[in-house]
Amino acid sequence: MKRTTVFLDDQLLRQAQDQAEREGKSFAQLVREAVAGYLLSAQDPATRLPSVAGQFASGCSDTAGRVDQLLWQEPHD
Repeated sequence: MKRTTVFLDDQLLRQAQDQAEREGKSFAQLVREAVAGYLLSAQDPATRLPSVAGQFASGCSDTAGRVDQLLWQEPHD
């Protein structure tokens, strides 16, 4: 393995460190797994998210709990 430098903003760094701790792995291992997962999904167009994914906030905090209602209601109710 080779050492490299990655620049992360404070919030992303904190979140990644916390996640590594929760999973009982090193920060470096978490980063390696994340990069490997990204590269794997980038090779398969069917698994890639649209470029707009994550770009907007709905303002709703209960979307996950209402997923069936939101997906299966008539659009013009």
